[in-house]
Amino acid sequence: MKKSTFGSLVVLGLLVAAGGGYWLGQQRAGDAEINAAAPGGAGTAGKGGATPASQGNAVTVEAAKVAFAPMPQGITAVGSLRSDESVTLRPEVAGRISAIGFQEGQRVTKGASLVRLDPAVPEAEVAQARANMTLARSKFDRAVDLAQRNFISGQAKDEAENNLKVAEAAQQVAEAKLAKMDILAPFSGMIGLRGVSVGDYVKEGADLVNLESIDTLKVDFRVPETYLKQVQVGQSLAVMLDAIPGKTFDGKVFAVNPLFDAAGRSIVIRAVVRNTDTSLRPGLFARVRLFTREAKDAMVVPETALVPSGDEQYVYRVVDGKALRTKVDIGQRRDGVVEVLQGLDPAATIITAGHLKIRDGSAVTIAGAGRGNGVASGAAAKGEPSPDKSAAPAARSKS
Repeated sequence: MKKSTFGSLVVLGLLVAAGGGYWLGQQRAGDAEINAAAPGGAGTAGKGGATPASQGNAVTVEAAKVAFAPMPQGITAVGSLRSDESVTLRPEVAGRISAIGFQEGQRVTKGASLVRLDPAVPEAEVAQARANMTLARSKFDRAVDLAQRNFISGQAKDEAENNLKVAEAAQQVAEAKLAKMDILAPFSGMIGLRGVSVGDYVKEGADLVNLESIDTLKVDFRVPETYLKQVQVGQSLAVMLDAIPGKTFDGKVFAVNPLFDAAGRSIVIRAVVRNTDTSLRPGLFARVRLFTREAKDAMVVPETALVPSGDEQYVYRVVDGKALRTKVDIGQRRDGVVEVLQGLDPAATIITAGHLKIRDGSAVTIAGAGRGNGVASGAAAKGEPSPDKSAAPAARSKS
């Protein structure tokens, strides 16, 4: 009984396997018929994964003519704004503050009295020095008269003359100390925030307040030493600030430091920027573009046309309905376009979108080519896609 049941199970398993094999064969046959009926024939998807483009079916892509635009040759760097003149006022003598002659954050003129120390002691010292000098002069005059009459020796006359000179020097020292009681503005500018008040006793060298000349500002920045031959005094530059977006300030290179920064292998450059409306302030972060050559009409293509491969850049040219992979040498990038130095003909048409579906030699059609000139060169200069909306969505996908 058990042998009969086992045999039945074996037979049943064989029948199921045979039925499954028959069904799988029917499915494969149906798929083959569908592939044969589809565009491109049965070999389109069955032989090594070949794409329709490789078998003659054209892929719709977006393309543009090579354009020309002014591209000034320049170097981009970052730096900081500095005051044209900057000083922190400090007293040269100790004393108590008796008056403050400025308002914080206001403009002051050269020579204005900013801080005055109590002059009582220095004034007394000056009066004493003047009295000593008067007495010394009288003694000297008397000694000269007596020496002429031979009533005193020449040595006594010399001592009287020396005492007069000592008294004169002492008077000058006392007057100089008195002058140090009044701290004047060394140049015109904007006064900062003070850290002292009337009545404070300050020592020599104590920080009182900062003074900044900001009608003209300096911008210090660094560029790699490889640009040494391209940098010179008098070159123009454009300064952009994150604090004032959308506005550009013009400047000129004022000086190039003869000492290179050995740590960063860079050149330290200083430029000047006019600041008549005082909207710029020292310490702001600046983005600098230094123009090393005059503007010229450069060959440009949209950045979307580039196909990088390792350290090299390629584009696809459209020639006789086919995409040809072409190596190019590029220059600077700006506003969505890139300068092409070598590798392209001025009349070339390049593919700007659809790179993922093509390869070298693929047949292509340009979206919108049937309506006018295709993509305008102005769109190429801005890196904009073709305005054609009738192309299939797949054809407008960007690489």
